[in-house]
Amino acid sequence: MEKPKSLSTWQLIRKSLQQSQPVMLLYVVESHGSSPGRQGFLMAVNALGEMEGSIGGGIMEHKFVEMAKEKLQHYVPELSIRTQYHDKKAAHNQSGMICSGDQTILLYRVEPGDTPAVEYIIDSLEQHKNGVLQLSPAGIQCFDNPSSKMDRQFVRQSGQEWTYQERLGYKNQLFIIGGGHCALALSRLMSQMDFYIRVYDNRPELHTMQLNDVAHEKILVDSYSELTDLIPSGNHHYVVVMTFGYRTDDLAIRALLDKQLMYVGVLGSQTKIKKLFSDYRAEGISDDKLKRIHAPIGLTINSQTPEEIAVSIAAQIIRVKNAGQ
Repeated sequence: MEKPKSLSTWQLIRKSLQQSQPVMLLYVVESHGSSPGRQGFLMAVNALGEMEGSIGGGIMEHKFVEMAKEKLQHYVPELSIRTQYHDKKAAHNQSGMICSGDQTILLYRVEPGDTPAVEYIIDSLEQHKNGVLQLSPAGIQCFDNPSSKMDRQFVRQSGQEWTYQERLGYKNQLFIIGGGHCALALSRLMSQMDFYIRVYDNRPELHTMQLNDVAHEKILVDSYSELTDLIPSGNHHYVVVMTFGYRTDDLAIRALLDKQLMYVGVLGSQTKIKKLFSDYRAEGISDDKLKRIHAPIGLTINSQTPEEIAVSIAAQIIRVKNAGQ
């Protein structure tokens, strides 16, 4: 089972604190334009030169890593925010990159007193629990708020007064209906992209379900009509229907038609999709509902193997996910 990518960064911070090794947290608290480091990117650097995570790569990241190493040689507190402009024409704070945009980076020397907050974060990420991380001039703080709909927020009143908050845990949820070879390939690919993955099937002994060791949940259903109660609406919910046949696809689609989802896609041939949609229109199901379904699913790249099909589907999901960013 895959864990959130940020987990390894916080684990390095915990290990460094346990070993009394000075460690710096670098966090992108704000970004604009084509900045390679997006809001929420983070990394840790300790005095031994061990690193985890990324704040965007390139010469800018190298510069900040070296800055962090140098600061860690001096036993003084560090908490500063620096904005970097990815434009060589910028009057000041040039990052050395030319991709345009900007990013604001927090440098914070993590202190032993932050250990409870670090443990809270690690526990939340390992157990897939939702909470809120807060960074401010007061350091690292965490608190429970499982119902928070806020993803990330940076508020800056002045140079010395600012707050960054981020919801812990997975933001994006992927529901794969059908646990066959394509579902296995898609699970493996999407597990690298910080999606919480659930796979549903109605075949108890399905070998590919048993092989799927990256899905966070594997759920056996008696009928795909149960999905009406199992999959909630959500702005970060993505559903892929890829069952073993026409009738089971139909049951799954009908269970989802009234849901408000970010993405719904159905795997199948043009002939099957045409037949399904023709039947739905004949029953009076509105085009508004049907237009929300990506069918046939995936980008048109002439995919042949389960792995190629997974790439085409993943690319389409990513395009939908990032459309508003």
